[in-house]
Amino acid sequence: MRRTNPLPVLPRFIVRLLLLSGLLTCAAAHAGAPSKPNVVLILADDLGWTDLACFGSDLVETPNLDRLAREGMKFTQNYSACTVCSPTRAAMMTGKYPARLHITDWIPGAMPDNPKLLVPDWTKYLPLEEVTVAEVFKAAGYATASIGKWHLGMAGNVTYYPDKQGFDLNIAGTDKPQPPTYYAPYKIPTLSPEGKEGEYLTDRLGEEAVKWIESVKDKPFFLYLPHFAVHLPQQGRPDLTAKYEQKLAAKGGANSALRHKNPAYASMTEAMDQAIGRVRAKLAELGLTERTIVIFTSDNGGRVPTTSNKPLRLGKASAYEGGVRVPMIVHWPGVTKPGSVSNAPVITMDLFPTIVEMAGLPASAARTAVDGVSFASILRNPAAKATRDTLFWHYPHHQHYQLGGAMPYGAVRSGDFKLVEFFNDMHVELYNIREDIGEERDLATAQPKKVEELRRRLHAWRQEVGAQMPTSNPKHNPARPEYTPAAKAKKPAVK
Repeated sequence: MRRTNPLPVLPRFIVRLLLLSGLLTCAAAHAGAPSKPNVVLILADDLGWTDLACFGSDLVETPNLDRLAREGMKFTQNYSACTVCSPTRAAMMTGKYPARLHITDWIPGAMPDNPKLLVPDWTKYLPLEEVTVAEVFKAAGYATASIGKWHLGMAGNVTYYPDKQGFDLNIAGTDKPQPPTYYAPYKIPTLSPEGKEGEYLTDRLGEEAVKWIESVKDKPFFLYLPHFAVHLPQQGRPDLTAKYEQKLAAKGGANSALRHKNPAYASMTEAMDQAIGRVRAKLAELGLTERTIVIFTSDNGGRVPTTSNKPLRLGKASAYEGGVRVPMIVHWPGVTKPGSVSNAPVITMDLFPTIVEMAGLPASAARTAVDGVSFASILRNPAAKATRDTLFWHYPHHQHYQLGGAMPYGAVRSGDFKLVEFFNDMHVELYNIREDIGEERDLATAQPKKVEELRRRLHAWRQEVGAQMPTSNPKHNPARPEYTPAAKAKKPAVK
């Protein structure tokens, strides 16, 4: 068997019947209760921990997300399930660790020229047997839509698209990791009609979300809005890019003391913020704000050097905090204290059971989300006890664009300590994240007992979830680097 699962894999129609019967029973018991809350789950792509103004950006303006933070709760120690995108998206949909799903790299992934280790035979799609959070909400009578990036299927195969995973509507979701372009014509087969020349993709997704909300306003809805922004290609909206070029120039340009210095990236971020603002404005116009839960987060850390994640170390695809610590804001009307902040550690899988609890669905609806832990108690009271103490990561893959700490690794964070185990030579590094957020001081030699404890827990967890490990490459040439850096294309001469 390719997957270790504590629950039997039931035929899909039986799972759906169980879900539907349980949820319908709950609905009947609460026939006179107020309408169920709507849920809007927004996912940015490659957005770093400090890329929003409300999380410390010294360049980017994000007034709509700043307002969401003022009205809701910010999480300062929120983590993505993986350091790259597809595994995190799968974890969000299922409430399971990527290692348990065997979806452990961006789909389809890539191998270096001369790897020391060969990656395992991992799964390059989200199996239909998995119960998604969308299926749970659909069974509870919700309208469901996925508008934006999907990236959980095999190339050219529509079998695993969102409409097969519990979503009534799929707009722009395919197997692809990024759009061909952010300017119409987009050439995205699931985005129709094609945009007018020059239309901006992030704006379009916001408008599609607004139209759909208008169409389902009279029933509860679950909207998954995974923006392509701020993933490559780096194409800012022209008006906003010009704005940030001027702003950066006024502060000293590339030589300024700013941490963030990328006008195109800033433009892409603010365009996403504006699209989110349009969605919230529509909710207000329809009188839905007070019964709509809004959640915003990112699938992994920001890509370096496109952005800076400082004070965190490195970024997307690395084993360090810059690769997995990401912003999260939650607004639960009437529940979250405005402007509240939680320092509790939470991770992607926790969203599934949390949203189920927030919506008032029966706890059994989240029974398949075996690795998720609801943090609804923290949303009710930011001083509440943390709902989990330990987080794990498993990345048996390679990445060419983030070589610092991007080799195959596993990691565990428990309390203030984080241990990283690099599979190439099985050496470990140990950091006290509370005292050393930038992971500059390796404590592995000084604290061997802590290393032994965390390593034992990491190995036991890998066994429990059936994590796949890389294997030695008999053709590896130790005299050559694993990666042969690609030559940079020369810029055309200016005429």
